[in-house]
Amino acid sequence: MVAKIDIEDFLAQSENHLVIDVRSPKEFAQAHIPNAISLPLFSDEERAAVGTLYKQQGRESAMMLGLKYYGTNMQRIISDLQNQTHDKRLFIHCWRGGMRSGVVSYMLDLFGYKVSTLNKGYKSFRTTVLESFSKPKNILILGGKTGSAKTEVIKSLREKNENVIDLEALAHHKGSAYGGIGESKAPSQEMFENELYMQFRNMDLAKPVWLEDESQRIGIMNLPNALWDQMRKAKVIYLEIPFEERLKYLVKTYGSLPKNDLKSSTLRIQKRLGGLATKNTLQFLEEKNYESAFEILLKYYDKYYERATAQRNPENIETIKFDKIDPENIADKILTRISSQHKSSSIAV
Repeated sequence: MVAKIDIEDFLAQSENHLVIDVRSPKEFAQAHIPNAISLPLFSDEERAAVGTLYKQQGRESAMMLGLKYYGTNMQRIISDLQNQTHDKRLFIHCWRGGMRSGVVSYMLDLFGYKVSTLNKGYKSFRTTVLESFSKPKNILILGGKTGSAKTEVIKSLREKNENVIDLEALAHHKGSAYGGIGESKAPSQEMFENELYMQFRNMDLAKPVWLEDESQRIGIMNLPNALWDQMRKAKVIYLEIPFEERLKYLVKTYGSLPKNDLKSSTLRIQKRLGGLATKNTLQFLEEKNYESAFEILLKYYDKYYERATAQRNPENIETIKFDKIDPENIADKILTRISSQHKSSSIAV
């Protein structure tokens, strides 16, 4: 017998089982529940034909056309399923939890599978995702000017079993005008939000979650407004690292990237960078004088970061100074500082 369950039970119960999205390939490609697989009941063309007929001739005519596709497509679904898993416990959804998931689940139930479908479908998942960003979160922000190796420190914190969400990895972008160079294709905004929600959901929220200090826009992704507001009010651990050390890090990180990509990215910010600075940067890049090029760019980004930091509550910013960039050592020192503060506050209480 097919069970219809709400989103929280669906996500909890399906953790070690297969989640099957029976929406069309185009719908799945736009965004889906992370870790779900696509076994569409209809192709994009078939779905369009059924939808058109529904509008033109009504529900019964559309259902008859759907039945024409149903038998062949169900054979494909069951065959694909048998090739992918021996697990008889399945979790299935479509867009609104209606006909597509219903007819697929009915047939799979006849084939001996224990099936649960998602009440109100993927639409209910999206509602949950969007609502989640307004809920209070225990966030710690890792801050510091460009070239402070914040992403590497974030990785070191993760290796030390801290709760970490790498926003730049989710966005497939390093956050600056140069951040898209060498990155794979970015997800849709919807998929970015889905992945972000699931990462928060799968964490031990009794512990703080570390996020890197970012602009609200990372590449073509936008951080949800409600989450962004919380990030701007959260405590910041600010890494203060000498300009020269940050410059060395940038040269090491970006100096091996394609010269023409670096020049194209520079042209995208030329209005803000200024005519002379743009001209000099492009000339230095052409000469492969990366240190001089990135020195100009680092001064430019430092100004913007200082302005953004000035808009925070200074009481929420704790600065820790480092002479050089060593992500593991930085992570250790941060955790030691936080641990000592926690013990001091406990004693005071």
